Amino acid sequence: MPTHPATRVLIVALSLSLSASAQTAEKAPETKQPDALHDLSIALQSLSQRAGQAVVEIFSTGFVLNNDEDSGNAALLSRQRSTGSGAIISPDGYIVTNAHVVKGGRRIQVQLANATERQAGHSVLRPMAAKLDAKIVGVDRDSDLAVLKIDRTGLPFLPFGDSEELRQGQLVLAFGNPLGLANSVTMGIVSSMARQLKPEDPMIYIQTDAPINPGNSGGPLLDADGRIVGINTFILTQSGGSEGIGFAIPSNIVQSVVRQIRKSGHVHRGQIGVYAQTITSSLAAGLGLARDWGVVLADVEPDGPADAAGLKVGDIVLSLNGRTMENARQLQVNLYRRPLGEKVRIEVLRGDQKITYEVEVIERDDDPLRFADLVKPEENVIARLGILGVDINQKIVQMLPDLRKKYGVVVAARAPGSAYSTELDPGDVIYALNTEPVTSVAALRAALDKLKPAGPVILQIERDGRLQFLDMEVE
Repeated sequence: MPTHPATRVLIVALSLSLSASAQTAEKAPETKQPDALHDLSIALQSLSQRAGQAVVEIFSTGFVLNNDEDSGNAALLSRQRSTGSGAIISPDGYIVTNAHVVKGGRRIQVQLANATERQAGHSVLRPMAAKLDAKIVGVDRDSDLAVLKIDRTGLPFLPFGDSEELRQGQLVLAFGNPLGLANSVTMGIVSSMARQLKPEDPMIYIQTDAPINPGNSGGPLLDADGRIVGINTFILTQSGGSEGIGFAIPSNIVQSVVRQIRKSGHVHRGQIGVYAQTITSSLAAGLGLARDWGVVLADVEPDGPADAAGLKVGDIVLSLNGRTMENARQLQVNLYRRPLGEKVRIEVLRGDQKITYEVEVIERDDDPLRFADLVKPEENVIARLGILGVDINQKIVQMLPDLRKKYGVVVAARAPGSAYSTELDPGDVIYALNTEPVTSVAALRAALDKLKPAGPVILQIERDGRLQFLDMEVE
């Protein structure tokens, strides 16, 4: 079909216009319009640069028991070197990490991040920063946390955020050294705020899909403001690598543990002498409870703080210090973080009556670290074993009424700065060294001093009500 002359003129005009526009575009400098995607990318770059300076790599060197029976080396100690991550939490060199990162370590070293910013035109490869010896300030096995200290000041550090403010779907970044790849960062979201992996376990975890791999343990999980909201600790995996199911210790638990370790070298666990259960629909129907959710007291220990305050079996716990209690683990977690001696306000529903009680928080009676307050490092240290010991006396017998023997030395805590060894645990009772009975800290020191170089060191101990022998290696 022929084209109308006017149409041809229009087409030519448009072609010329497009050609002119293209030439103008070639000459004009290209400018990127701001958009949300680029803004997010720039913000993540800035946060990674800033936060990465306070993330460290941790090297732990020690000995583990070799159980490879096929090699003929069963029960022999073999040297082990492991790595993990940590976060600097103060400018004077305090670092938080996982307890399992430094487990069994005889020497702990910390590799600082390179704090110099890469300049334009310079290589992306940066020189290694200093590697420093670190001492263990304290370890808390229940929460799998440890606090280290390096001799350095003026360090970049990360502040803590409030893990109670986290929400499902919130953006988070995981920092660390996965598989030894220093200064790595991954991004994800909060999959769940409060995962409990074992029934009746007071520990809860943040679940995230931010990729976490071996070596990330002890590294920080940060929010968009660069605050620590968790410490990465383990993953669930079938392949051995990240499958998007990672877990971090909530920052509010971390802060409580760090504060107590920095103050006294160990952690106390608070309780009020109750056993609480989460209310289910069947429990509510069977017991005729006024509501089918929340927390009910299944037991109130006679003569305990809750009993003395007036709490009773069957009370429904409404709140603790004004915070609504929705399940038993929430009550337990909030109690064990409280300072000993503090009085908490507990509101309960009894029948159709709401009553508020003030209840004193006391130490959990099975806490093996309850002996630590009975020692003075300069008097009770047993340096060759790396522990603080307490003589068995009438007070200790009252605290441990079921002891197999009425003499010996109780392991109160690990000595400040000593290696975190799994051979002796707080709460263990030492009865003999080789065949010589141990009646006091002084007697144990003297027996250790008389040992021949490279001679056997066999301790007879009681642990959890059972006698056993420990084949020790001492310095």
